[in-house]
Amino acid sequence: MDPTPPKVLPTDSVPESIAPLVRSAEGGDEKAKEQLFAALYGELRKIAQRELRKRGGHLTLGATTLLHEAYINISDRDGMESFDRARFLAYASRAMRGLVIDYARARYAKKRGGAFEITRLPTDPGDDSIDHRDLERIGEAVDSLASVDPELAQIVDLKFFCGYSFIDIAAMRNVSERTVQRDWEKARVYLHNSLQGTGMTTTF
Repeated sequence: MDPTPPKVLPTDSVPESIAPLVRSAEGGDEKAKEQLFAALYGELRKIAQRELRKRGGHLTLGATTLLHEAYINISDRDGMESFDRARFLAYASRAMRGLVIDYARARYAKKRGGAFEITRLPTDPGDDSIDHRDLERIGEAVDSLASVDPELAQIVDLKFFCGYSFIDIAAMRNVSERTVQRDWEKARVYLHNSLQGTGMTTTF
C-alpha cells in the first residue's frame, strides 16, 4: 500500500515563527506536533527549491546541509533560545525523511524540471541508488517504530535519512557513542523484523 503523502504547508505559508508550535508540541499537543512537522517540511522544501532555481539543472545537496541552513534560518527568525540545535533536529529529522522519500519518488517518476537529489550519506557512493519504494517501506516501518519507541525512530531518521554519524548523534543527545550504537542495533532489529516479506532489496 502506498504511503499517504505528508500534509505540508504551501511554500509561501511557512510560518514566520515556529516558537508557538514548539511550545505546544512539547506540551503534548498532537495537532501542534503535526503542524510543526509540516512547517519544518515546508522550510526544508523551500530551501531545496531555492537552490534548484539558483543553480539550475542537476543539483545534489546533502541532507545535513539542508538541515543546517534550515536551522540557521529559523534561529534568525525566532531567536536561538526558541530552538537549540538538538531540539531542532529532534523534530526536523522526521521532516527530512519525508523530503528524502518525496524527492526519490519524484526522481523515479522523471518529473519535468531541474533534477534535484538529496544525498543522505555523502561519503557513500552507492547511497542514492536505493529504490524509492524501499525508502517508502522503511519510512512506514520507522513510523511503526516511533509508536513503540520514539527515540529509536529518531536515531534511524538522523542516521539513515539525514546522514549523521554515531558521534554526531551522541553529541546531540549528550550520551556516549556506544549508547547510540546500541540503540541503532535495537532499531535495526525492529525494522528488519517489520520489513520481512515486503520484497525490499535494500539492507542497512
